[in-house]
Amino acid sequence: QVQVVESGGGLVQAGGSLRLSCAVSGSIFRFNDMGWYRQTPGKQRELVAAITSGSTNYADSVKGRFTISRGNAKNTVYLQMNSLEPEDAAVYYCNAQMGHVGYWGQGTQVTVSS
Repeated sequence: QVQVVESGGGLVQAGGSLRLSCAVSGSIFRFNDMGWYRQTPGKQRELVAAITSGSTNYADSVKGRFTISRGNAKNTVYLQMNSLEPEDAAVYYCNAQMGHVGYWGQGTQVTVSS
C-alpha cells in the first residue's frame, strides 16, 4: 500500500534553517499533487506549500522563506525552510494527492527556539 514518510524535523534556533523530506512508496503512479501541511495543538491543519506538475503555492506566512521542490526520485518532495520563526513550530505533514484520495505521513516535529 501507499506509504508516506517524512523526515528532517528537529530543533533549530530562530533564524535558522531546516530541510524536510518526503518520500512516497508503494505506488506505480506519479503523484502530481503533493504538499506540506502543519498543525499545532488545538488548531486545524493548515497548508504550508503545495506543488503540482506546473506550479507551486505557498501560505502567505511562509512566502519568501520556504521553498517546495521535487526530488529526482519519483514521488519525493522537499521543503526548504529558511529564516525560521517560533511561529513556524509545528508538526509538519506531507500529503500526496491522487484525485480525491489523499495520503498522509505520520508527521515530523519542527521546534524553533527564540
